[in-house]
Amino acid sequence: MSSVTHPEVRGQGSDVHPLHYKPFSSHAHYQQVLCTVRKLQESGFYWGAVGGREASALLRSQPPGTFLVRDSSDHHYFFTLSVQTARGTKNLRIHSQGGSFYLQPDPHCTHTPPRFDCVLKLIGHYMGKEGGGGGEGEAGVRTGGGMAAAAGETVGTGSMYLIHSGGEKVPLELRRPLPSSLSSLQHLCRRTLNGHLGGPDPPDTHQLPHTLRDFLAEYDAPI
Repeated sequence: MSSVTHPEVRGQGSDVHPLHYKPFSSHAHYQQVLCTVRKLQESGFYWGAVGGREASALLRSQPPGTFLVRDSSDHHYFFTLSVQTARGTKNLRIHSQGGSFYLQPDPHCTHTPPRFDCVLKLIGHYMGKEGGGGGEGEAGVRTGGGMAAAAGETVGTGSMYLIHSGGEKVPLELRRPLPSSLSSLQHLCRRTLNGHLGGPDPPDTHQLPHTLRDFLAEYDAPI
């Protein structure tokens, strides 16, 4: 595995952590991560180089289910999902391997965690707002040593994801992102349209101007 760095592959938040080298397995992997960073910067809930303590402080006064995406403090990973729960803030590493992103799995769980080609699709899956394909596998996530992991368990007639942290299990609920910046009206309209495009009866976009189709393609998530 080679190590590469690029000025665009770094957070836009506070300079809490120095720039550390990120591991890329191939040029295709580099392009995938770079594309994900650009989409995260458009999302309005990417906090960049924010550490775990700072993320906890930001989320502490928020209701359970509020979350943010930030740069990982561990140089082996690119991103971390921080989410406020009834038991406080939990931090879940987002793995990037084999052309997919997935949450840190519980080693004791037999299920394969869902995998996605973009972090936004991963977030959309756990929010229940999947806007298109790109996901593979079943459930699973966990944490330890300040980090958490998740695992899918069947409850009643359905499945739910649980965060395993410090010997306790907390439901993984992603309800709303914590804004890091104000989104433009154009982006809000695009996000709404993306929600319809991923629905059961998506509108036909072939008649739209190329510039508008390109604008939609730059950010194809409903969140």
